[in-house]
Amino acid sequence: MGTTLDDIEFLVSSDHRVGVLDALASGPCDRDDLRTATGASSPTMGRILTDFQDRHWIERDGRTYQLTDLGTFVADRFEEFRGAMASQRQLREVWPWLPHELEGFDIELCSDVVVSQPGPGYPYRPIERLTACLTTTRTMRGFGMALLKSGNLEPFFDQVRNGLECEYIYPPTVFEELLSWDEETVVEMVTRANYTVLLHDGLPLDERCGICLFDDRVSICCYDPETGALQSLVDTESDGMRTWAETYYDQFRDEARPLEDASDLLSVESLH
Repeated sequence: MGTTLDDIEFLVSSDHRVGVLDALASGPCDRDDLRTATGASSPTMGRILTDFQDRHWIERDGRTYQLTDLGTFVADRFEEFRGAMASQRQLREVWPWLPHELEGFDIELCSDVVVSQPGPGYPYRPIERLTACLTTTRTMRGFGMALLKSGNLEPFFDQVRNGLECEYIYPPTVFEELLSWDEETVVEMVTRANYTVLLHDGLPLDERCGICLFDDRVSICCYDPETGALQSLVDTESDGMRTWAETYYDQFRDEARPLEDASDLLSVESLH
């Protein structure tokens, strides 16, 4: 165990060693190329190359160094590990609000995620990111706690007017909030053939998450259930995330009920 940890520490404790490994993973290099790529001094580069040769990670062909099969194995696995650690760093601040209680959800689904969070003095990044997703898609399906900020609702309904094909499964209380925001607009929109509203009384995590499927991306709106504050928007093009989200969407769609006639929207009581 100690020997393995020593090898890990040997590599990660030096930016220059990591730089040499990265450079050689892209192809053979001579010493000058490696010094240029890493900024290492000549003596430092000499020590690194000697240490790598002693570990059989590299071999020399004239003036050129290249990775051995063992070195390629190390470089590939190290890159995977760095990718995994980068993903967890992105997600750890928003992890409490993600739908990890739902069966099948795990961090492997969150490859190549974009995490948008409110920043100090500028809380609008998640809203702007969701608006960007809304305005660059032709179709949208979703369920749960989403699209409650006026900064998103206005461009959303503009897109519906422009032909966005949307089907959304709302918890009744969330749909009530839509009516409170702009009853006239909502009543107008639900009469359109391209906007289908379904209601579901038992959506899991309906106070914490809203999940949307766009043409090319899946987004998760994360809310603090105690304050209702938008914590972040997490979105990805991951095929695994799309498959997972579509499975739940199809399940909830089968369980949901259609909205009553538009005239009934004038009475919130008709939603219960």
